[in-house]
Amino acid sequence: MRVTSEVGTLRTVLLHRPGDELRRLTPRNNDQLLFDGIPWVERAQQEHDAFTGVLRARGVEVLLLADLLAETLAVSGAARIQGISAAVDARRLGHSLADQLAAFLRGVRARDLANILMAGMTFDELPFGPDATSLVRRMHHGADFVIDPLPNLLFTRDSSFWVGPRVAITSLALPARIRETSLTDLIYAFHPRFLGVRRAYESHTAPIEGGDVLLLAPGVVAVGVGERTSPAGAEALARSLFDDDLAHTVLVVPIAQNRATMHLDTVCTMVDADALVMYPAVRDSLCAFTIQREDDYGGRNGDGRVAMSGPDPFLVAAAKAMGIDKLRVIDTGLDGVTAEREQWDDGNNTLALAPGVVAAYERNEMTNARLEDAGIEVLRIPGSELGSGRGGPRCLSCPLSRDDL
Repeated sequence: MRVTSEVGTLRTVLLHRPGDELRRLTPRNNDQLLFDGIPWVERAQQEHDAFTGVLRARGVEVLLLADLLAETLAVSGAARIQGISAAVDARRLGHSLADQLAAFLRGVRARDLANILMAGMTFDELPFGPDATSLVRRMHHGADFVIDPLPNLLFTRDSSFWVGPRVAITSLALPARIRETSLTDLIYAFHPRFLGVRRAYESHTAPIEGGDVLLLAPGVVAVGVGERTSPAGAEALARSLFDDDLAHTVLVVPIAQNRATMHLDTVCTMVDADALVMYPAVRDSLCAFTIQREDDYGGRNGDGRVAMSGPDPFLVAAAKAMGIDKLRVIDTGLDGVTAEREQWDDGNNTLALAPGVVAAYERNEMTNARLEDAGIEVLRIPGSELGSGRGGPRCLSCPLSRDDL
């Protein structure tokens, strides 16, 4: 398990096939749960299967989060206890109901428990009768959630990411997603596949999400700061990477705090070792603060001296940090309306399978054509339903292993 760039040949990736958690979405709750519409679940599953098929056809090992979670809960009692504890909130349910529910879940078989932790549970689905002493139960409607669903789990990029041989467990900013990292954390802590894996960053430090983190080159990391990742999170990540000798330069990139640009990878992603696809509206305005580890950096037990500079134009700062003359930039052309539409539909959110080979949503015809004109091979995948949560192929995937460049 090792990832040092965005574009090294992809060997192993973590995905989550959409499941019952998407069936919890209604017009009443989809905004709160961060979806712009109500997805057709069966079609979303078909689209995800097509994405998985493209990856496997190119020799990529695909690990599915639901399988890993069920296997983790089957082999580890500690994982089971921690997963239940994170899902059953006594502050919201009251101690009596919380204790009843936790006791029931401790006896549920691993696969069913995994599904409950992902898809949630309503008051109607509680496996025991009403308790006359529970005010919480009396005052909730049957369709209200006793355990909230996690429909954004399919975007596996955000709850963890790898830098070198270490995994970073993130801290998700919005309430609808906070518990996702508890499941990811269980898998990395207790699944046999990940025994011995060390952490690069602890989720309790400050808010940061994987969609804001781009590994531009070995030792060079860009971190977007906007709606989801805070300046404190970016700085904490930088110091953690410096402490563990996983990076020498971190570029902190401010992005607009709105739905269309929730993460850095919604406006640009790497498509080759020296090239990225970028939303043209931000090409000239995107800037970066540069944080570098000084030669006498004392590390975790020393002074931890760093140098900060900027802001400078992002493309200039990135090329300098990467040790190249210039980054090639591929955009969606001069038609501002088309560019805006395709950025909204994740045209700039691609997943590199190898240098110069990317998976992209088929609907973004202009962006894909521009990529191909620039010599990039585009593997088109359907995404009409998958994209209803605002995330493209990069958002849908967490690379666990890539070849070094």
